[in-house]
Amino acid sequence: MNIAYYSHYFVPEIGAPSARIYDLAREWLKSGHRVDVVTCFPNHPTGVVYAGYKSQSYLHEKLDGIDVHRHWTYITPNKGIAKKTLGHVSYVPAAMRTGRRLSSDVAIGTSPTFFAAVAAARSAKRWRIPFIMEVRDLWPAIFTQLGVIKNRRIISLLEHWELSLYRRATKVVVVTEAFRRNLIERGVPHEKVVTVSNGADVDFWSPRASLNETRRRLGLENRFVVLYIGAHGISHALPRILDCAEQLRDIPEIRFLFVGEGSEKQKLMQRATELRIDNVTFLDPVDRQAVREFYALADVCLVPLRNIPLFETFVPSKMFEMMAMARPIIGSVGGEAADILQRAGATVVEPEDAQALTQAIAELYQQSEQARQQMGQRARDFVVANYSRQALAAAYIDVMKSAIAEYRAA
Repeated sequence: MNIAYYSHYFVPEIGAPSARIYDLAREWLKSGHRVDVVTCFPNHPTGVVYAGYKSQSYLHEKLDGIDVHRHWTYITPNKGIAKKTLGHVSYVPAAMRTGRRLSSDVAIGTSPTFFAAVAAARSAKRWRIPFIMEVRDLWPAIFTQLGVIKNRRIISLLEHWELSLYRRATKVVVVTEAFRRNLIERGVPHEKVVTVSNGADVDFWSPRASLNETRRRLGLENRFVVLYIGAHGISHALPRILDCAEQLRDIPEIRFLFVGEGSEKQKLMQRATELRIDNVTFLDPVDRQAVREFYALADVCLVPLRNIPLFETFVPSKMFEMMAMARPIIGSVGGEAADILQRAGATVVEPEDAQALTQAIAELYQQSEQARQQMGQRARDFVVANYSRQALAAAYIDVMKSAIAEYRAA
């Protein structure tokens, strides 16, 4: 099978879409399939093209056997909705031109945003092959609940556009059961919607010893490290983690580590400076290999989300990586993510409850190293049994085969 995967983001960029596509593609290659990824030149989240690349009209490269087709888009930092939207819009015509080079049996378009899905849908129509709409976020609903988009007319137009893409798709693949229920309740036929959750490459994300050299370089020797790694955006309630750091500042062994970039980072750093919260370190985003090192040195990893109803349907993909690395986790989440973490033996508190989060961190700090290791191992065993990317890739192949059969029979 020849698979075309359309995504605005891909490795070497880090984050949920890049990791999901890369891991799945690697597994599909092992099964004898071909994978073409249609994407941009790597620049997320800074808006600066990564070293080793330059913005040009087109580049084809092989990454671990994956055929990657990079094309020009308007490049901007991950700040400001107008410029970001322009960057996503510019993806469509370039991706359509790139698509003419391919010979595929199925086209997958991943959202958010809609524009990668639009390119996949149009390309699929031209080639007369099935289009699979992959839904990783409920967009635009998430922007509505976060207050980013308030104009009711714009919201209505976006929702109409969203539903039209679901109608055009042969299959709709979602990453949580809550997403599936949401789409079915809104009229998408239940037989069309299939859940292929996020997970972890349990071979890559495997337990490893903390690197003492990294701890020395960061001044973290003999420290209890509380790690937040990932996007510093409006969805993640990071000011509440600063509240925790402020409440625990009198315990010098506890250090908070923020690793990543995003629209809220400068505000967080400014607040930490103004309040003289000196037990916090902010670091730039790192590549996939270094992410693994930071997981390894962390004594506890945090998975926070804002306290809004829609986030009860979300499951942050990085928590599967943390579990596979056998790290103790505290989730400040609700809904499906909370249920998964609790089943894995992790600690869960209510979203944005800084007091409860502070208490949970303090309790883990007071536990023995052996107890924390046992907590991490339970999480590792759970993700290997239930969320291995290898098994999920096989399930996705079944979805594609079904889509091809349905499309040809129509």
